[in-house]
Amino acid sequence: MKQLMSVAVAAVVVGISGSVQASVSDAEWEQFKSQFADMASRVQALEAENAALKQQDTLPLENLSQLQSDVATLQSQNKASSWSEQVKIKGDFRYRYEAIDVEDRDSRERNRIRARVAIAAQLPSDTEVGIGFATGGDDPVSTNQTLGGGGSTKDVRLDKAYFKWNATAGLYVQAGKFSNPLYKPQKSSLLWDGDWRPEGIGAGWAAEHLFAAFMGNWLESDTKNRNDTFSYSLQGGTKFSLGEAKLTAALAYHNFPTRGATPFYGDDDDPDFFGNSSVAGVYLYDYEMLEVGADLAMNVFDMPLSIYANYVNNQDADDYNSGWLAGISLGKASGKGTWGVGYQYRDLEADAVLGLLSDSDFAGGGTDGKGHILSGAYGINKQWSLGLTWFLDNEAGEKNLADRGGAISYDRIMLDTKFKY
Repeated sequence: MKQLMSVAVAAVVVGISGSVQASVSDAEWEQFKSQFADMASRVQALEAENAALKQQDTLPLENLSQLQSDVATLQSQNKASSWSEQVKIKGDFRYRYEAIDVEDRDSRERNRIRARVAIAAQLPSDTEVGIGFATGGDDPVSTNQTLGGGGSTKDVRLDKAYFKWNATAGLYVQAGKFSNPLYKPQKSSLLWDGDWRPEGIGAGWAAEHLFAAFMGNWLESDTKNRNDTFSYSLQGGTKFSLGEAKLTAALAYHNFPTRGATPFYGDDDDPDFFGNSSVAGVYLYDYEMLEVGADLAMNVFDMPLSIYANYVNNQDADDYNSGWLAGISLGKASGKGTWGVGYQYRDLEADAVLGLLSDSDFAGGGTDGKGHILSGAYGINKQWSLGLTWFLDNEAGEKNLADRGGAISYDRIMLDTKFKY
């Protein structure tokens, strides 16, 4: 086509050249030929550009097949990425050596493990559904499993099962069996053991400087034995800066109507009240507890430093009705070569809190104990750490062992290696 157009144009030019040349000067004729040559060059450039564009729009068959394969791979990766963003898995494993020395008893040593895994799925409407499993038996405040029994298989049980709805950016509601939603200064176990999971409903709200939480818990929901008991907690707090430091403080009220109820966990033939007062096999008091806690956090030599305290008083009991702790921690084992140490003193009277739910390690577990706690940890890497906890010079049974002259000496050392994923 290009050649045909060129021939035609040339013929026309040749045909008219004689007559044109006769009527124009040589200079004008040379100018005309120059303009014509420039026009022809532009036509050739446009044709070349058009051909290149056509070639780009056409892919060889083998290239098209590769493109389709790449698109399919990207779609598959996108689906996998979407699933991983919606479903999260986390857990931990701990191996523990433990030595216990109690006055007037033989010393005791044991090796224990704890393994936990939890799965949480993010659903539409800002809803989360989770389930978790942990080693241990049905003890509400321990997921440890003691090694032995000739290598017998160990128990794994339901640790969490809940839904959580994030109604707004700062407000949530949850129900089922879930992690304790209340603020605890430096994870204080004055009232609650860290392994305890409330069973009922919970809610929380947080703003820049204020927060609030509600916890409703069924100690027993089945009316069959007429021991059904619903407890609740209300907590409000604040957090703000004091220069370079940050202060968090909260006030709470907890109502556990246990007066006249039989124990909620344990052997019916040998009821255990975990240090609380009882009469004729039932709880003597309700646990209407006022609690205050605070934590002052700052950095010292580029390390986190925390000074904290926690106090509780049971309004229903006449005496032995208060408990408190105070402590300090420096550093944190959060990566390779990092470390942390801590010290705490605790005094928890017999009817200050519901002993069933309090720390299972301090002074033998439950209430009616006081003494020192030393701790330390060292990070092997971000997910692996070594730890030491020493319950030093604890005194157990000041009230409940009054008939034998008072409390007994209790010491416990725990060496841990922990892994998180």
